[in-house]
Amino acid sequence: MAVVKVVKYNGGPDVLAWKYPSEALGTWSQLIVNESQAAVLYKGGAAMDVFPPGRHTLSTENIPFLNKIVNMPFGGKSPFTAEIWYINKVHALDIKWGTQAPIQLQDPKYKVFLPLRAFGQFGVQVQDPKQFLTKLVGTLPVFNTEYISDFFRGVYLTKAKDSISSYLIKEGISALEINAYLVDLSEHICERVSPTFEEYGINLINFFVKSINVPEEDPSVQKLKDALSKKAEMNIIGYNYTQERSFDTLEGAAKNPGSAQSGLMGAGIGLGIGAGIGGAFGDNASGLTSVINIKNTRPCTSCGTEIDADARFCPKCGQTAEKSTPCPKCGVLIEGDMRKFCPDCGQLLAKTCKNCDAQIEGDPRFCPDCGNNLQEGE
Repeated sequence: MAVVKVVKYNGGPDVLAWKYPSEALGTWSQLIVNESQAAVLYKGGAAMDVFPPGRHTLSTENIPFLNKIVNMPFGGKSPFTAEIWYINKVHALDIKWGTQAPIQLQDPKYKVFLPLRAFGQFGVQVQDPKQFLTKLVGTLPVFNTEYISDFFRGVYLTKAKDSISSYLIKEGISALEINAYLVDLSEHICERVSPTFEEYGINLINFFVKSINVPEEDPSVQKLKDALSKKAEMNIIGYNYTQERSFDTLEGAAKNPGSAQSGLMGAGIGLGIGAGIGGAFGDNASGLTSVINIKNTRPCTSCGTEIDADARFCPKCGQTAEKSTPCPKCGVLIEGDMRKFCPDCGQLLAKTCKNCDAQIEGDPRFCPDCGNNLQEGE
């Protein structure tokens, strides 16, 4: 049986535990442990000792059980069988994690159910080599960071899901806004997951949530984003949902040719667009009333007060409010004295004297300024 004289291991950073392939050792063998390593010697399935970084000689001074075999006749280099495990104590910071299935939760702000996916990474360091080998590694010849990710997946995913849900509900944050709080959420999850890792001799260095997103193709997500887009549009224009519904109602009535109010509604909509929807439609009732008032009032020719369209006198100044000028052709009363043509029949209401250019109202035969015959040449 060949007796190993020098035992050492130079492994990759992703290997956390490695078993030396030979169990044939001998007293005075040299055990070399690198600065970032620890070595554990097993005999009969029990951990005997943990060796820190440095060069160690396997002798009765540091391995008590060798006292039983040191007197065997092998020239002072008694062979024995034992297992040597190397533990990598560097910080492994690039262990990836992610939710395979979406987390279904109710958005605390908008009260709709949304599917969430979370992704990130975490870092670990073996803190207690004996506890790590006994509880986690077992009889595996190699244990790397991939095993860590697989073994603790159920733990950190459960904790992550619960932490994300509770954090959103506690803080009242929408799932669509959660990416602004990833630092706080990462620290919150790390605190909850860390005790589980410690039970296996592992120190959880950090736990990062890199992103939380929602599937764009999900119907609930599309409806919520459409609603938020519509709300942003309303805020920019300056009206709310009730006012929008009033506008839709008026527009529908204006487009309906069978409606008796379509002309009135159409006029109201045109006015609302010109003056600004927010101002014209302060609310459902006042918006409709304003349209009706515009069609049934007129200003007093004397003081400008809005009076009923059929009123004969102004209630404020007492001035006669009757339409002052009758059309000489059709007889309709015409408001004001500056109109040149009748709005009903198109009759010329004001003439120009060809002799003195005077503006003449009504239908006189002679010019009141120069006496010219106005009917000549007609």
